[in-house]
Amino acid sequence: MDHDGDAGSGGSHEHGDEYRKDSLSLFGSVAMGTGVMIGAGIFALTGQVAELVGGLFPIAFLGGALVVAFSAYSYVKVCNEYPSAGGIAMILKKAYGKGVMTAAGSLLMYLSMVINESLVARTFGTYTLRIFGEGSGSWLVPVLAVGLIAGAFVVNLMGNEVIGALSKVTAIIKIAGIAIFAGLGVWISGLTFEAVSTSGEMGGGIGGFLAGVALSILAYKGFTTITNSGDEITEPKKNVGRSIIISLVICTVLYLLVALAVAGNLSIEEVVAARDSSLAEAAKPAVGRWGEWLTIGLAIVATISGIIASMFAASRMFAMLTKMELVPHSHFGMPGRIQKHTLVYTAVLAMGLAVFFDLGRIASLGAVFYIVMDMAIHWGVFRYLREDVGARGWVVLAALVLDAIVLGAFLWAKWVSDPLVVWVSLGGMGVIFGAEWWFVRRMGLGGERSGDQAD
Repeated sequence: MDHDGDAGSGGSHEHGDEYRKDSLSLFGSVAMGTGVMIGAGIFALTGQVAELVGGLFPIAFLGGALVVAFSAYSYVKVCNEYPSAGGIAMILKKAYGKGVMTAAGSLLMYLSMVINESLVARTFGTYTLRIFGEGSGSWLVPVLAVGLIAGAFVVNLMGNEVIGALSKVTAIIKIAGIAIFAGLGVWISGLTFEAVSTSGEMGGGIGGFLAGVALSILAYKGFTTITNSGDEITEPKKNVGRSIIISLVICTVLYLLVALAVAGNLSIEEVVAARDSSLAEAAKPAVGRWGEWLTIGLAIVATISGIIASMFAASRMFAMLTKMELVPHSHFGMPGRIQKHTLVYTAVLAMGLAVFFDLGRIASLGAVFYIVMDMAIHWGVFRYLREDVGARGWVVLAALVLDAIVLGAFLWAKWVSDPLVVWVSLGGMGVIFGAEWWFVRRMGLGGERSGDQAD
């Protein structure tokens, strides 16, 4: 690939000011954050977490919320001080300067977002095919996944206003619909929680429980979408932090209620057997066939809105990396702004992952990449930024330790059950860091933090 002089040249491919300040309200940013979280999280991950944890999977989602609450502290502190449309890339640059760690860490986040999009897309295919009696193994799942990604690409070409309006409408539908499903499920279950009561012990011991917590983090990581929109949010120094906190609280309450509804209507064996669409399976004994169809409809709305919001954030993040000259770029003959090019790259990569990987492996790769990036954020904030942003060191270190514990447990669990995931994860990170080390040296950028780099 060539760099084509994009970072500084004009013409038809200039970067331009692609980030419109004050184009997202507080409500709009919360809708975008919850859109990404709910789109991937509870619909795709309930059964997979239960497979690792056993009957305590509702507690694993609470554990994930606790880990993410500590993690969010670093993001809120930095974004309140330095709101930026670069989000994660900006935080890493502030901490490490314009070098390998910033570039590689940002790419890990970008790839975890693309992986999330493929996860959401396959979830869409799986739930949609339940209408026709097809299972998650059908060849139509990747076909529908690719179709959804293509549709989300078109919507993203329409700009902030369309995405923001769509996010608001779908957020209301999802939150209200899921709350109704969860409330009915818990009430009809008689608060017996069969999956918990019949398999109350941790399925894989403490290691399996921590691995389940690590996977459940994927259900919450969508809050970082808000940081990637930074100064596009009105009154960003106040509302970025508020958006993150509100989104996490909403999703934590919904996830716990839904997990309890599933546990109250299915045995742990049934939850695991229907792991790719366990919510729809749980709706049948709770409220009958119409309840299953309602859940399928909610899953379709959630996945469509989730992938649109995720592509919005991911493409802008990659455009920021291009503008910072931390990744190579080629137009491949495409006209228009750089952000439109990165939208194409994002869609194509998500399509490839959706075709060639199943839900379990997609989720596992996303969890590893995200948690490693998250640890880099916390160390950077603790080592370089905590005084500048007024962060308490013990909270940041607690977030770092919690990440390390759940990541270690997750890698061990996967090494035992599916070592390919571990090899692909480690190999992928090796390629990313190696390629960025070569590119940064080629561009003559410094790899160490200095005063001018961090500004």
